[in-house]
Amino acid sequence: MALTQEKKEAVVNGLVEHLSNTKMTVLANYTGLTVQEAQELRIKAKENGTTLVVVKNRLVKVAMGKVEALKDVDTSALEGQLMYAFNNEDEVAPAQVLADFAKTHPSIELKGAIDNEGVVMDEAQVKQLASLPSKEQLRGQLVGTIAAPLSGFVNVLSGNIRGLVNVLNAREQQLEG
Repeated sequence: MALTQEKKEAVVNGLVEHLSNTKMTVLANYTGLTVQEAQELRIKAKENGTTLVVVKNRLVKVAMGKVEALKDVDTSALEGQLMYAFNNEDEVAPAQVLADFAKTHPSIELKGAIDNEGVVMDEAQVKQLASLPSKEQLRGQLVGTIAAPLSGFVNVLSGNIRGLVNVLNAREQQLEG
């Protein structure tokens, strides 16, 4: 059933909002994906803060024309059955969600990505992006790196106290024995 003009305008306005607010839009071909698999992918994406949208490429092109940073982007890659993944918080999350799902479901094929400044990435670049750690993982690594010298310093200071306690215990046993 064809969309009415009003519904198309609503879809385009929603896409303009997504494209304006997102840091990275990842495109993936979903040909051959079953409805159950698509639902599973949507659930995993939602858990990660990523929104998945399946819409006609023509409407995406119209929406991109309405976003200042994306007006001059080459849209020749927008062909076939494409799924668009958006995330307002994390640039890496959409690529990670789709790449992880593609490992177990070969019907998902990454096609590329467009960032919020209009830079277009190909499939290889998106796969590299997906292999990066998430923001939470990077924060954890940073905290661990900062905490390592502090915990080492605490161990050095407590070593002297432990040594004193061991000497006192040995002296006590010597006096008792």
